[in-house]
Amino acid sequence: QVQLVESGGGLVQAGGSLRLSCAASGRTFSGYAMGWFRQAPGKEREFVAAISWSGGSTNYADSMKGRFTISRDNAKNTVYLQMNSLKPEDTAVYYCAATTDYIATDMKRFGYWGQGTQVTVSS
Repeated sequence: QVQLVESGGGLVQAGGSLRLSCAASGRTFSGYAMGWFRQAPGKEREFVAAISWSGGSTNYADSMKGRFTISRDNAKNTVYLQMNSLKPEDTAVYYCAATTDYIATDMKRFGYWGQGTQVTVSS
């Protein structure tokens, strides 16, 4: 079991930046690949970014490439999502998740989820 707690969400103006953090506890963090997903009101949860257990591989949704960066610090049991050039359409609840796969983008592959953190981008 691994427990995940997100933080760092908030209200930001369009064009601004936020860095989300996801702190893990429980089993060895470095044994899990991590992902970020988001869910906007009235929409399905969607993939944002993923990172392999070592941090050597990353994957991004097309609309986030060049604006978002996923990273991890296994010594701190934390995964990050740096979000730049934010747009109003980035407004959503952002979730981190863990998988035992090498890396994954499909929600169904992630067995552990945090409670989410709200990101609101004003125009």
